[in-house]
Amino acid sequence: MAEPGFRSGLIAIVGRPNVGKSTLVNAFVGEKVAIVSDKPQTTRAGLRGILTTGTYQVVFTDTPGFHKPRTLLGSRLNDIVGDSAKDVDAIVLVVDAAAGVGRGDAFVYERQLARALCPKFCAVNKVDIVHGHLEVPQLSAAAELGAFDEIVPVSAKTGKGVAVLLDLIVRRLPEGPLLFPGGEVTDQSLDVRLAEIVREKALDLAREELPHSIAVVVEDLEQDAGLSRVRATVVVERDSQKGIVIGKGGATLKEIGVRAREEMERLLGVKVFLDLRVKVLKEWQRDPKALRRLGF
Repeated sequence: MAEPGFRSGLIAIVGRPNVGKSTLVNAFVGEKVAIVSDKPQTTRAGLRGILTTGTYQVVFTDTPGFHKPRTLLGSRLNDIVGDSAKDVDAIVLVVDAAAGVGRGDAFVYERQLARALCPKFCAVNKVDIVHGHLEVPQLSAAAELGAFDEIVPVSAKTGKGVAVLLDLIVRRLPEGPLLFPGGEVTDQSLDVRLAEIVREKALDLAREELPHSIAVVVEDLEQDAGLSRVRATVVVERDSQKGIVIGKGGATLKEIGVRAREEMERLLGVKVFLDLRVKVLKEWQRDPKALRRLGF
């Protein structure tokens, strides 16, 4: 039970694709709860990262990049953003100082923040790349997007400014009870976390045309005292993509498995036996039944 004066709240982290939302959530929580990739639309669900101290609990919702959709999956990802930004205690719009604040950010502000009545923050991310005087124009451009309670330059990658932004958010949290048990850092099930690890490694190794077409499902998980057995399926849309994921002589799939297993072992604290398969599910991004099967 929380002490009197304890603060808690839900914070939506929104922004266009590839601005560093997941990296910022990981920086807030202090450990990796969201996969990270330089490919747009890496985040596909409104996962929550949870930070709990003796005086507050902040629940950060990491959302997909808000964009103009080209597929049914894209539309559903945008719906996730909209749902995640409703009934929250604050919204953080993340913008990319290195790429420049622009029309895409204005589009997100108009759709997700303009009519919100809660506190609104702008995190001007990647200032470690722009440096010094080049930072100022991006802060000014962020201020032109709309009315924010605070605009904070940050580097989610190095941690610069993250504590400052967190303190400003906590000050505006309402008093309230714990929303999640104190020991939890995410609301994701273990199956989903393991599947996301595999997808992150596949994104790292796959070609440019593949990222949106890759999904991962953990089919079976057996946990013993010193060994966990994970059977997972990498889902793609076409036979040609299956060949890319497998690679020549199975080399790419093997490397995906090696990298994924290493991270799974760090997460679980035991040895992992990982069985990876690849399956074609034709045009799943546009198929409502397939999207439901894959959790969208």
